[in-house]
Amino acid sequence: MEFIFLLVLLGIMAFALASGFPVAFALPGSAIITIVLAGGFGYLIENDTTAFFVQDGPINWLTAGVTNFRGIYWEVERDTLIAIPLFIFMGIMLQRSKIAEDLLITMAQLFGRVRGGLGISVVFVGALLAATTGIVGATVVAMGLISLPAMLKNKYSHGLATGTIAASGTLGQIIPPSIVLIILADQLSSAVDIADMARKAMYKENTGQLTMPSEFGVNSTSAGDMFMGALLPGLLLVLLYMLYILVAAYFKPSLAPAVPLEGKRDKSFVIKVFLSLIPPLTLIFIVLGSIIGGIATVNQAGAIGAVGALIMAGYRLTSGKKSCFYPSIIALSSIAFLLYITTAFNVNIRSIQTDNDVIGIVLALIGTIALFISIGWSAWRAFKIDDTLQGVMLETAKTTSLVFIILLGAAMLTAAFRGFGGEDVVKDFLIGMPGGFWSQFIIVMLVIFVLGFFLDFIEIAVVVVPIVAPILLMDPSANITAVWLGVMIGLNIQTSFLTPPFGFALFYLRGVASKIVTTISMYKGVVPFISLQIFAMMIVGYAEPFVNYLPTRLSLLGNSPPPPMNPKLQTCIEDYLFNEFKSIGADVILSTNEIKKIDISYMIKRDQQNLIKSLNNINSSLSLLPEVKKATNEVNIKAELYKPIRNEVRFLERKIDKAKEEVKKYKSLLQTIDKENENSKWMNINSKINEENLIIQKYLNEIPKDWKKIYKEFNDTIKKEKIAQTKFRNAADKGYEELNNQILLINDLENLISFKNQFNKLIEYSNSIETINKIEYMNFAKDLEKDFRKIRGSYKIVSQINKSHKEMRRQSPKFDKVNDYISKAFSLYQLEAEWRLKAKENLLPKLVELNTKIKGNIGLRKQSELPVEQAKGILICQTFHRDLSLYF
Repeated sequence: MEFIFLLVLLGIMAFALASGFPVAFALPGSAIITIVLAGGFGYLIENDTTAFFVQDGPINWLTAGVTNFRGIYWEVERDTLIAIPLFIFMGIMLQRSKIAEDLLITMAQLFGRVRGGLGISVVFVGALLAATTGIVGATVVAMGLISLPAMLKNKYSHGLATGTIAASGTLGQIIPPSIVLIILADQLSSAVDIADMARKAMYKENTGQLTMPSEFGVNSTSAGDMFMGALLPGLLLVLLYMLYILVAAYFKPSLAPAVPLEGKRDKSFVIKVFLSLIPPLTLIFIVLGSIIGGIATVNQAGAIGAVGALIMAGYRLTSGKKSCFYPSIIALSSIAFLLYITTAFNVNIRSIQTDNDVIGIVLALIGTIALFISIGWSAWRAFKIDDTLQGVMLETAKTTSLVFIILLGAAMLTAAFRGFGGEDVVKDFLIGMPGGFWSQFIIVMLVIFVLGFFLDFIEIAVVVVPIVAPILLMDPSANITAVWLGVMIGLNIQTSFLTPPFGFALFYLRGVASKIVTTISMYKGVVPFISLQIFAMMIVGYAEPFVNYLPTRLSLLGNSPPPPMNPKLQTCIEDYLFNEFKSIGADVILSTNEIKKIDISYMIKRDQQNLIKSLNNINSSLSLLPEVKKATNEVNIKAELYKPIRNEVRFLERKIDKAKEEVKKYKSLLQTIDKENENSKWMNINSKINEENLIIQKYLNEIPKDWKKIYKEFNDTIKKEKIAQTKFRNAADKGYEELNNQILLINDLENLISFKNQFNKLIEYSNSIETINKIEYMNFAKDLEKDFRKIRGSYKIVSQINKSHKEMRRQSPKFDKVNDYISKAFSLYQLEAEWRLKAKENLLPKLVELNTKIKGNIGLRKQSELPVEQAKGILICQTFHRDLSLYF
């Protein structure tokens, strides 16, 4: 029965959407109606309102959506969606102030003389508008109103003109900063948590181990990562569109003839191009550059974009007047002034110490006030001229409200979907499909593509993605990143927006296009662009570095690079080191052998042993890494035969687990039935149990008889690889760490010598130990002990000092013991100073030389941050998806 109400839920939702009922109310409305119906029928038929739910009752599921929504978005940390109204404001302000219109007209004049130049201008402007607005409908309408008449006037093919405008308008889906990407990032971050838990459960079930290594965890995402991941695919689409228009115009000039230039390309034309092109480009550069450079978060970048759009609107709305540029000049001057002040002065109020700091704060305050004046002046202009600011604020509020109401409605719909077991149905269907991840992925993408005909991107992102994304992300065989999945979904939605007969972009364009442009010609015009979109999807799907490169680069080379000990970096680091060792191995061995030849008999025995162990470990690591590669190659060779069998067995095991769940459910139901009074019902359920048991036996018989032996043999190979990795990592870490300790130990000589006077005083106390003031001595010894603990390798000396003042603390101290402790401490102190002095002269230079050679390779894992050179070395490796299924 749960399945029937699941169909009712989907049917009501489909009917509501098809009838034109607002999406924001169709989603929660269909959920509420279906939940009430299920509860009512449950009460009438079974006398139990919870009968037709997977678990819990109607009240629980009615409140679950709101509770989940509040639990997610009421958290202070979940501030991703704050960026939405900021970017919406930026986009609408640029359109209302006619900056976008200026851009289109100017670019058309700039490139029009080239065959296809007008079309290229439309694509170029579409990309810029996408990067500044991110609103598909508004972009398509704006370009349709401005560009289409000009293209038709200049005898452009109707199909090419409309196809170019529709395709360029949808770039706002994928080119950052895009609202689609922000919502996808938000939904995928939740999906990652669910997928990671599912992967851990899978690992535990398949291997029997309680904890999964963190390197096998699901890769998360953020809005910033999504922006970076979508940038290159977005630019790829722009280049493909432009290339197609150029090629089409070259082979068939009548499709896109050159446009004669109206007017002269004089100084005023250059100024017009500059004012139309440079400010939007600068705004895009600042917004995206601040995110890429790690200077600002997505929310802060959104605020920068909103303020920048307001200042740009301030001069555009008053263009032609003498004072039109005053606010923008003040803004640019104050920003430049503030940049100088922040570099020349300390402007942290909490750390003011000198008069110079106070001057810096005052100057920064002046610059900030000037910036606020320019923003306020621009806002006043936008408010007074054509009610621009009021209109923009109203549209921003409407669009933002729509997004959040849909989010709330989708949360309720998703809760109802889960309440009727829909999530399990989808999961069982996808996981039960032969072909593994890629068959699941293709089915999901086809479903999203079809849904894109009827649903806007927001509904798809908040309804479909939370259901299917965890299933795709949890699969260890593909081990995809959430960024890659989000970009692929974004590209897919964009393609469906273009596809006739239901593509949203076509509807938007049809509404503003001239009647002489037929709908059929529009459909024909978008077909090549749809083909280019699919081609781009194939490139991005096949070459995942296309998406993963920029987010990975930002992570590895940003302001806070990860430590090299990060488990997710180890495979790539070892690949990098394997190549490095080929060039530096012989030199490192030569250095270690030279150090071994140095006479170190004067050193304390403990330090001698530690140094020898360090050198041996360094040499061992050079020979152990090839053993790791050998073990990994052995795993890969055996995997060719093992993987198909493993995939088949895991597929059968999932079928068996599903059948066992059914048996368990039927047995639970059987316990609630009276066999004597409801015998036919009891027999029916019992026969279903028998059927499921037969299915279980059937699948068990299909599992190869020698599976356990095959699994054990391959698992032993994996264990060998793990042992080889552990040996190498331990040898490299210990070798470098102890070498570094010895260098620090010797370099502590100056600190050690600085205690000479205190030790002389300690000897003076020893000479008159029976007559000195006990309290005075104890305080002196305690202070000396405390200070001396900071010296490396001094624990034996500290121990003797500690014993001396503890003995003095006794009611009747034994003075000979105290003298003995002081004498030993002084002897040890002299010994330490002597050997460190000798080592500094004849040993330290060689140790430092060796340390320099191995710091970026053998000692890499012990660095606090991944160095730039090594980060670049592993960057490409980290962008590929690594198959982890062999370890599950």
